[in-house]
Amino acid sequence: MICLGIESTAHTFGCGIVDDKGTVLANVKDAYVTEKGGINPKYAKIHHDNVKDKVVEDALNIAKLGLKDIDLVSFSQGPGIGPCLWVGLHKAVEIAKKNNIPIVGVNHCIAHLEIGKLKTKAKDPVLLYTSGANTQVIAYEAGKYRIFGETLDQGIGNFIDAFARHIGLGFPGGPKIEKLALEGKNYIEIPYVVKGMDVSFSGILTNLKRKFDSKNYKTEDICFSLQETVFAMMVEVAERAMAHCGKKELVLGGGVACNKRLQEMCKVMCKERDAKFFVPENQFLIDNGAMIGWLGILQRKQATKNYKKMHIRPYERTDEVKVDW
Repeated sequence: MICLGIESTAHTFGCGIVDDKGTVLANVKDAYVTEKGGINPKYAKIHHDNVKDKVVEDALNIAKLGLKDIDLVSFSQGPGIGPCLWVGLHKAVEIAKKNNIPIVGVNHCIAHLEIGKLKTKAKDPVLLYTSGANTQVIAYEAGKYRIFGETLDQGIGNFIDAFARHIGLGFPGGPKIEKLALEGKNYIEIPYVVKGMDVSFSGILTNLKRKFDSKNYKTEDICFSLQETVFAMMVEVAERAMAHCGKKELVLGGGVACNKRLQEMCKVMCKERDAKFFVPENQFLIDNGAMIGWLGILQRKQATKNYKKMHIRPYERTDEVKVDW
């Protein structure tokens, strides 16, 4: 079986083609970026509308397949930005309907976890999911992927991007903050906000903005301190989840997981716990169509040709999805 997956939850429109053995035949994306400011849903939707046909065409060409070779279509149903999700839904339905093949909507967060498991061969991990809008510690227990810890306000990626905008950097800001942090020499004390198993970033953001505006600190030192603090928070709650669940594997997922410092801190923690640490290559960490295609394969029993019933779920939580694969 071959599945074509459409990803469109936020800034990326992606198309992945995957078979039921887990082989990724193509993984093409086109991302909305800005010189300054963050994601504007209106313009992100326009971007997706403009690139969707070419992205799908390029994926098919790379896979050396035609639409007649596709057995299943899957798409990101949520969570995500409504206007962006609609573009993916409509493109997926268009492909499925035109070729009379079944379609299935999948959860974006779980797709990150499942592609991580596929690519790293992890068996029963805790997922530290760090992306723009989503920040969660997830593990499988009793028929669902449970959330053992999460952000109480904004996602870690949105937090980093918000600070990047404040200091004049464009979107996405994460890679630029990481680069500046490498030049930082001095740690500046900033709030460390862990509440039980949850984390919070809004107060930290305010504190960082004030420090930057005061002109009393080097930008590089602020970026260095930002990373050291919030990544330590994430590693702490991930470790606590591993202890609580009795699991010995940690998988990183989400765009922020591309950060080398976060990877290093997770690796050290796992080594100290005598646990295994896994991180897939960057193309499977950031939003991508291959992860949607693979989860489509896993959920193929839920696929339908009732195209009119397809819809988006912008606020769907990870733990609302029954795992029956």
